[in-house]
Amino acid sequence: MGKGSKKKIKKVGVPPGTLIYTGNKTVEKIDIEYFVYDEKECQIQNYNASDIGKLNSVDGKVVWINIFGLTDVEFIGKIGEKFEIHSLVLEDILHTSQRPKVEEAEDYIFMVMKMMGTPNGNKKIEEEQVSLILKEGLVISFQEHAGDVFDIIRERILNSKGKLRKKKADYLFYSLLDTIIDNYFLILEEYDNRLEELNTDVLEKPKSDLVENLQKIRVDLNNMKRDLWPLRDAIGKLEKHESPMMDENTKLYIRDLYDHTLQIIDIMEGLRDSLGNIFELYMTGISNRMNEVMKTLTIIATIFIPLTFIAGIYGMNFEYMPELKFRMGYPVLLIFMVLIFVGLIAFFRKKKWL
Repeated sequence: MGKGSKKKIKKVGVPPGTLIYTGNKTVEKIDIEYFVYDEKECQIQNYNASDIGKLNSVDGKVVWINIFGLTDVEFIGKIGEKFEIHSLVLEDILHTSQRPKVEEAEDYIFMVMKMMGTPNGNKKIEEEQVSLILKEGLVISFQEHAGDVFDIIRERILNSKGKLRKKKADYLFYSLLDTIIDNYFLILEEYDNRLEELNTDVLEKPKSDLVENLQKIRVDLNNMKRDLWPLRDAIGKLEKHESPMMDENTKLYIRDLYDHTLQIIDIMEGLRDSLGNIFELYMTGISNRMNEVMKTLTIIATIFIPLTFIAGIYGMNFEYMPELKFRMGYPVLLIFMVLIFVGLIAFFRKKKWL
């Protein structure tokens, strides 16, 4: 049974809206990044769960509350009470096997999706769920653990790069989505490089772990496909939302985000096709090598059949075999067997079997 199935079992039989964290408990405490900015100034503070009273909206400024860790269910419940987030939304935030989706309430927009990255410079690609809530002047993001792809957003906020500091909270909401989706391009590029290496290995000298590597990539791409198709629908739904919290100019960027999602899906499907072609090429190469081995063994067996037949006849211990008394019988027979050997080799070469 897969990990996702185990997560779902934890929620069987509980009432709707019951807050249960279904992920892996890898975070012992809650860490919070608290950004407050406008076009003129920016402040950032780092808090923990006990500082929940300091997390507030600020009139005339944009506030980004970035929460690392979901294991403290009581704290998540307090965040819901403080910012009037429905318990069903909090339940979705804690249910880390959630499909990407977007929901609109009266005074906020909720979106959940998967973020992929290579934390700490590792080559291994990891996936985690990210939930975003957009309210008037406020964005709250929930992550399973520390480490994300938002460093470029932090830099733009702190150094006042680009349009971010000049825009409202809806543009920050879009920027976070855009960063997550753009990172998919980098991940797919990594997979493309891996497939290029495996394709070279197949053509030159297949390694013993080639099939295992192909299978790992197949599983990763299938998981990505499972996440990307509902993400496409969620972005499309977000574009069509008629919400006062989403400016019309921001919707133009959301439309561009939808196009990026379609491009990612096309690239992913192309990689899945390439994966299938590499596997077929590998199996064809294995089959061809096996055929060559069988061909060689068959030729060797064919050469030795008449020689074995002759040796078998004169290896019989009958008393009355006239050839046994022939003085030159042994060398003549050896010469005859050599002629058979040479003749068969010449015949095989003429037929281009050798």
